Amino acid sequence: MGLQRLDHVNVRTSRLGAMVDWYREVLGLETGPRPGFSFGGAWLYCAGEPIVHLVEVAEEPAAIAPKIEHFAIRASGLGAFLGRLEGAGIPYEIGRPPGFPIIQVNIFDPDRNHIHIDFPAAEEAALRR
Repeated sequence: MGLQRLDHVNVRTSRLGAMVDWYREVLGLETGPRPGFSFGGAWLYCAGEPIVHLVEVAEEPAAIAPKIEHFAIRASGLGAFLGRLEGAGIPYEIGRPPGFPIIQVNIFDPDRNHIHIDFPAAEEAALRR
């Protein structure tokens, strides 16, 4: 047995509609099939895989707040993505972790979950636009 990749992230939210809209409009994910759970939610797909599972809650349960600092998604098309963020007025920060050939675009969803979108370092020219 060997681990292969992160399958999905599960995020609780009391603002399901706003979160679905954000993940669709900003990250370009698509809503798709979800099992018939007894609670509300949505699954958001990337390349046919449900990578973000949103779980609807009445209010944010502070007592069991997640301890995760961020989740990351690998991508291509840095210039187009930055244009999408700028067009929507979404703030971002660029990161270049030492020893990794990637450019990170750090953003926050409407519930302030930290996400970084990782692009190949070869796309650095897009930063000089």
